[in-house]
Amino acid sequence: MKSTRVVQKILANYEGETPGVKANLNRMLMTGKLGGTGKMIILPVDQGFEHGPARSFAPNPAAYDPHYHYQLAIDAGLNAYAAPLGMIEAGADTFAGQIPTILKVNSANSLMSDTAGKNQAITASVDDALRLGCSAIGFTIYPGSDNALDMFEEISAMREEAAAKGIASVVWSYPRGEAIDKDGETAIDVAAYAAQIAALLGAHVIKIKLSTDHLMLGAAKTVYEEQKIDIASQAARVKHCMDSAFGGRRIVIFSGGAKKGTDSVYDDARAIRDGGGNGSIIGRNTFQRERSDALEMLGKLIDIYKGKA
Repeated sequence: MKSTRVVQKILANYEGETPGVKANLNRMLMTGKLGGTGKMIILPVDQGFEHGPARSFAPNPAAYDPHYHYQLAIDAGLNAYAAPLGMIEAGADTFAGQIPTILKVNSANSLMSDTAGKNQAITASVDDALRLGCSAIGFTIYPGSDNALDMFEEISAMREEAAAKGIASVVWSYPRGEAIDKDGETAIDVAAYAAQIAALLGAHVIKIKLSTDHLMLGAAKTVYEEQKIDIASQAARVKHCMDSAFGGRRIVIFSGGAKKGTDSVYDDARAIRDGGGNGSIIGRNTFQRERSDALEMLGKLIDIYKGKA
């Protein structure tokens, strides 16, 4: 597979990585309609585990079928498809080699009590990713949770194993838990901290949420004000998160969140593009729509990241 100069420049930032990891990063960056641009759109479908089947798929019943998501990602020309073990296995043979896949190796669910603490169970292995031909593993951490240190140790070990076997690691870094209130989950100082933590843990691709201009941490707020860090616009906040990911030396993609209006989805993508982000990982905003509408939306997002819209 060829590699553009843009992609080669991105890969050069991963100085300590094995050729296998770089090959899989290259595969994701060079696949689809954004291939070679340094931008990415990934379809994640772990919501059935996180929120339950009806909440995830009833708005578009065709999406109950794992093959639907593989085909949607392929037909839309996306860079990769991410899902838990069962969904990847359900189409791994039919769609082998047609799109890079990311095996989500830990998951939570909505049936646990509020007193259980924010945590995820490991539900798949690096060897599963190898067996299924995946380009990467995906792992969620919850900075701010009382269980965060255990999660950091888990991904540290799995990332080391994955890298040794030539598989990249994508870290979902979602501030959540006992130390963070609801507004703090998307506060810019916390979002930037989450990006930094994922980078320090060795993530090859970092997934974070778009942030608000709220500042949660008192000590950080003082620095933001003294240093006059620009957080006024969404694009400025994206740039600040990229700065926090080793000055943009790590690939950072931003989650789409709950289903919302098309204009909001497009505005988010423009802010990510203008702030120097690498792209979107967008699930419910696509697969909960009719297939034709989802394809139209993804096509528009691709145009936005190409600077055409």
